Amino acid sequence: MSDNFSSQPPGPEEQRPQEPPQLLPVPEQQQWDTNYYLPIEDEEPYPESSADTAFPDAEKSGPKTSAILKEVAETLVLAVLIFFTVRGAIQNFKVEGSSMEPSLHNNQYLLVNKLSYASLDVDGVVDMVLRIPVAAASRLGIGEEEPAGNPTATAQDKRFFLFGQPSRGDIIVFRFPRDPSRDFIKRVVALPGERVEVKAGVVYVNGQRLDEPYILENPTYSRDSAVVPPNNYFVLGDNRNNSSDSHVWGPVPLENVVGRAWFTYWPWKEFGAIQAAVVSAIRP
Repeated sequence: MSDNFSSQPPGPEEQRPQEPPQLLPVPEQQQWDTNYYLPIEDEEPYPESSADTAFPDAEKSGPKTSAILKEVAETLVLAVLIFFTVRGAIQNFKVEGSSMEPSLHNNQYLLVNKLSYASLDVDGVVDMVLRIPVAAASRLGIGEEEPAGNPTATAQDKRFFLFGQPSRGDIIVFRFPRDPSRDFIKRVVALPGERVEVKAGVVYVNGQRLDEPYILENPTYSRDSAVVPPNNYFVLGDNRNNSSDSHVWGPVPLENVVGRAWFTYWPWKEFGAIQAAVVSAIRP
């Protein structure tokens, strides 16, 4: 027998090398968890905790909320402007007392048109325009000093009425000359520069008797003849014997006139526009 085949078991140095055990292939998309030796799948990174990712509708609702707030603010501003515009042109008024019977009644509610007699002081505007260069030259030390007043101003200021001036027969609301905190309502009887007189129960303007079908009864008082001052109006109540008016305390300055009684809205049976009376003069 050959020496290569011995009956003795081979020594340690002669033992065959052991091949390592074959492991099952791991899929590429898996990784081994070193703690539990179990395969786990790859996961996407956990989303960042931000307001935009946590609340995906926040970005969409933001512009919408801003637009709504903008519309609300614009609506409020427009409402305020309309309120002050209307308030500057129209004012409500409550009739108190019976001085305007039978035309107007106690507790009757009216709308007053405050723009009816809107006017400009022509002399004042011209004077202001002429003073501008004089004032500028005075400040620069050129020419004469600015005068303290207007020496050429006359008692009758020239006024430009945008929609017309008070007329005879108009019912007007005005601030009581003796107490401007109170508003009165009366009818215009005489205009600036006219001579008015009350005698024997009749009103005379410039010597002519007035035909007044709207009054409750003829006045039982008399008033001496007098000329209505510039920019003033002589007013009387339709209930002549129960009215505090110009026959007691004098004419009403134009600056005290609030406006013309324009519309009545309460009570409902009186609902409608208030028409000015046509007052005709009759020869005595």
